[in-house]
Amino acid sequence: MGKKNKKNKKLYNNIDYKKKYSLDEASKLVTQQLFTKFDSSVDVAICLGVDPKKPNQMIRGTVNLPYGTGKNVRVLALIPPEREKEIKNAEYIGLDNYIKKIYNGWLEFDVIVTIPSVMIKLGPLGKILGPRGLMPNPKAGTVTQNPKKSINEIKSGKIEFKVDKYGIIHNGIGKVSFGFEKIKQNFLKLISVLNKKKPSTFKGIYFKKIYLSSTMGPSISVIL
Repeated sequence: MGKKNKKNKKLYNNIDYKKKYSLDEASKLVTQQLFTKFDSSVDVAICLGVDPKKPNQMIRGTVNLPYGTGKNVRVLALIPPEREKEIKNAEYIGLDNYIKKIYNGWLEFDVIVTIPSVMIKLGPLGKILGPRGLMPNPKAGTVTQNPKKSINEIKSGKIEFKVDKYGIIHNGIGKVSFGFEKIKQNFLKLISVLNKKKPSTFKGIYFKKIYLSSTMGPSISVIL
């Protein structure tokens, strides 16, 4: 364990915490400084200058990352029996039986996809799903008349983003094994979509701080 700590300390010393790195530099550093024996996730934390308490500054939406996240997203499709046949690639497909399982504490999924008519059944699950960010939402494309399309998009790299109460967006954008170019392209796609979400009435610095990091690794400050 001591050897691992020494190795990580040396890797941490490769990062200049007073410096803001270009995207190329940061993408290379985050994919070359290996802190785990497994394929680490690469995360981005973006501090926006918005005030989430104002309805017109609540930044949320979805983005299709060109190279996906590298993560196997477990999808629960809450679908009536008559529509189950159209769903092919969700890990779990059903309705009342899964609603009952969630009531009893089962949460072995990452995303719920459903149709509008089912939402009334999910209301009582709000206290369970809401705090965990698992409640389906039309703005995220997880409440839709075309669940098959939504699931395919999620499986191919579609992610949801939303500012927290501090104005920060935190998302995974790939794996260390992607290499710096794919991480860079995923990053640029997210930034592009966020730019389009900038409120027309907003004044001030929109992107205040941006950091890239890998699992158990240090945060690397990025300048656009």
